[in-house]
Amino acid sequence: MTDANATLVDDLAAIVGASHVLTDASAIEPYLIDCRDRFHGRARAIVRPATTAEVAKVVRACAHARVPIVPQGGNTSMCGGATPDATGEAIVLSLVRMKAVRATDAANKTMTVEAGITLHDAQQAAQEAGMFFPLSLASEGTCTIGGNLSTNAGGTAVLRYGNARELVLGIEVVLADGRVLDALRGLRKDNSGYDLKQLFIGSEGTLGIVTAAVLKLFAAPHTRVTALAAVESVDDAVALLRAMQQAAGDRLTGFELLSGVALSLSHRHHPELPDPLPGHPWYALLQIDDTQAHAALTELVETALSRAVEDGIVVDATIAQSQEQARKLWALRENVSEAQRREGPNIKHDISLPISAIATFCRDTARAIDDAFAGARLVVFGHLGDGNLHYNVAAPEGVPAREFMQRADAVNRVVHDRVAAAGGSISAEHGIGQLKRDELAHYRDPLDLELMRRIKSALDPQHLLNPGKVV
Repeated sequence: MTDANATLVDDLAAIVGASHVLTDASAIEPYLIDCRDRFHGRARAIVRPATTAEVAKVVRACAHARVPIVPQGGNTSMCGGATPDATGEAIVLSLVRMKAVRATDAANKTMTVEAGITLHDAQQAAQEAGMFFPLSLASEGTCTIGGNLSTNAGGTAVLRYGNARELVLGIEVVLADGRVLDALRGLRKDNSGYDLKQLFIGSEGTLGIVTAAVLKLFAAPHTRVTALAAVESVDDAVALLRAMQQAAGDRLTGFELLSGVALSLSHRHHPELPDPLPGHPWYALLQIDDTQAHAALTELVETALSRAVEDGIVVDATIAQSQEQARKLWALRENVSEAQRREGPNIKHDISLPISAIATFCRDTARAIDDAFAGARLVVFGHLGDGNLHYNVAAPEGVPAREFMQRADAVNRVVHDRVAAAGGSISAEHGIGQLKRDELAHYRDPLDLELMRRIKSALDPQHLLNPGKVV
C-alpha cells in the first residue's frame, strides 16, 4: 500500500470507523464481482458509511485525493453497474448500513427510507404501516432502494404503478463535491423549476449518490387473482392483454409473457413447482388486484378467460385457487433467470418495444437468429404489459455455453438492430453499466450522448463517480 493510499484509508477509517473500511483481499472480494460473475474488478478499499453525513465526508475526501468512487447497494446489477474496473484506483462505497425507515406519513401515503434498505424490507415496512409499496423484482430480498433508483427499476407491477421513477416524490443525494442535495419533499405537485431528482434516478450513480428517498405508498390490495394462460403465439398474448385490460381496467397489475422454452427450463431446474399447462409455445401469467376485500375478481377473470378461449385467443388456462398456488405460479416466472444461470452463460437482452411491435419483432428476430446461429435456443420472458422483454439467446444443444458467448457481439447486433428498427430501447430496466456502453454509443442519437456527457461534466467535473459506466 502506497503512503498516499494509506493516508486516504486512514482518513476514511476516521470517518466511518476502522471496521467499516475493508482492505483485506478475502473480505473485499464479494464486492468486486458482479452477480452474473461476468465482471471482476479491483479496489483500494470497501467503505461502508452509516449516515448521509459520513457519505458526504467520504466523497469530499475522495474528491480531494482525486480517487474514483463506485457506489454499491445489493450488488445485483445485471450490467456490471456496481463493479469497479480492473485498475484498483477506486473505492467501493457500500450503502448497506444505511437501511433505516426515517419516516412514514400515513395521511400523505409516503415513506422516507435510506438507500441501503432492501426492497423486501421496504415492502414490509409499508405493509406494517397498513399500506403497499408496489415495486417488485425477483431480487427483492437482496437489491436495495438506492440501486433500484439508480437504474429506474421496473419489475412486475409497472403496468399498474409505473417504474421506480414514478414511485419517488423526493430524494436526497450526495454530489460529487460532497455537498448534499436535500430534496426529500413528499409533494405530488411541485412546479418550482427543474425536477432535479429525475436527473439522478436512472443515472446509475454517475451524477450523484442517492442516500434516501420519499416513496409513494398505496392502498394495500385485499383481493388478488393469479392465472396462467396458454397461447399459440405472441399475437394472441397481445390480444389477451387487450382483453384483460378491457375487463379489469387498472386492476390488472401484472401481465407476463413466457416462452414455452423459458417455462420448461424453469420447471426442469425447480421440479417442486407445478407444470399445469405443459407443451404450449407461449404463456401469459397475469395478476389482478383489488383493494376491496370481497371483490368478485375470480368471476371476472373466469369470464374474461372463457371469452378468450371462445374467441380463439387462449388455448387453455388455470386460475390459482389459493395464495400458495399463486406463489408457485409466480415462482415459475421468477426462477427463469436462476434456471438459466444453472444452464450456463447466455447472451441476455433487456429490451423495450411498443407493445404493438412485439409480436412482429419476436417472429422476425427468431428467424434472423436461426439463420445466423442455427440451433440457438431463445429463452424469452418479460413484462409484456409494459413492453419489456428479456430476450435471451442460449447456445445450441451440444455447444459449450462459454464458447457460444464469444459470439455475443454478433448476436447483440441481430437483436438490437431489430429493436432500434422497431423504435425500441436496448435497456428497459437493467441500465447500461459497463456491459452496454458501446451499444449505447452505437444506437443512441449523437445529440443525446452529447447532452448526457455535458450533464455528467457539469455535475461531476473530475469524472470520479462510477467511472466507466453509462457514458
